Amino acid sequence: MESYILLNCSPGSEKDVITEALSVKGVIEVNGVFGKYDVIVRVSCADPNSLESTVSQIRKIKVMSSHTLPVLYGQGGSIDRS
Repeated sequence: MESYILLNCSPGSEKDVITEALSVKGVIEVNGVFGKYDVIVRVSCADPNSLESTVSQIRKIKVMSSHTLPVLYGQGGSIDRS
């Protein structure tokens, strides 16, 4: 199960958010971007409970101001190959 979490950060804190997000179990990719969001986090988890735990850890990052969680699994198909 893969999901993307879109984050808004406090100004100037993007590098800290990226570093901290990379340390969370289940996070497989983190990228800083320009536009409405500052950081995109790619998460891969075995099941919804693992996803919930990963999201909970990401929410604890202090310099983040908001997040959006579009779950791709089960919405008209999946990007998962399994």
